[in-house]
Amino acid sequence: MKKYLLVFFIIVSVLGFKTVDRPITIFIAGDSTAQTYNEEKDGLIKGWGQMLPLLFSDNVKVVNHAMGGRSTKTFISEGRWDRLLSEVKAGDYVFIQFGHNDASTRPDRHASYDDYRKNLVRMVEDVKAKGGNPVLLTSVVMRTFRDGSLIDDRLKGYPVITRRIAKEYDVPMIDINLKTRDFVTMLGDEDSKPYYRWVEPGIDHAKPEGLKDDTHMMEKGAKQVACFVAEGIKELNLQGLSEYVRLNND
Repeated sequence: MKKYLLVFFIIVSVLGFKTVDRPITIFIAGDSTAQTYNEEKDGLIKGWGQMLPLLFSDNVKVVNHAMGGRSTKTFISEGRWDRLLSEVKAGDYVFIQFGHNDASTRPDRHASYDDYRKNLVRMVEDVKAKGGNPVLLTSVVMRTFRDGSLIDDRLKGYPVITRRIAKEYDVPMIDINLKTRDFVTMLGDEDSKPYYRWVEPGIDHAKPEGLKDDTHMMEKGAKQVACFVAEGIKELNLQGLSEYVRLNND
């Protein structure tokens, strides 16, 4: 009997170590600014979520569920949130970044301030119920210049609501809106254009006529936002993540 008990405890111990040693996963719930793109089909547009794995060692896995055109409302109503949540295991992280499409005037996307708040709170509580770690992110700044000054007035109060929820529910938050706002402000109007999807005709096969897009980013910009996310992880000292961040100065 003692022999069988010893074998049992050895098996349990081995399985326990395997569970602990598995890579922690970051799941991303978000919109087009975080989405992973296929260059052959989508052109030169890139999302910060597809750049984020470049900033980690192999101990962290990134699963990007972000999808263009989605607000908190449609991400939930289309079942995307439930699919993401079904993959989350205890100890994993879920990075949640919305706002661009919630602020849209399109009725199919728009979420009122109250609904946006309720949707974010639901996401936070759902992740916690699974034993996961929610992290809130404010929206990437929209490159809106007037008379030489950056005035991003299209996101309205959605970043503010995100900040308030993070404080109220004691959720880690990376203020990407502030980081990108400061970055773009310091660059100025002209020098910030290459980070966004400003392309001349004939450069991007998906937009052969050219494009002036102040919301989405080229690879250069997506990498910069991913760096801001990674910096935020280190600033927050997120357990199981911050020690595996690989920035240029590491």
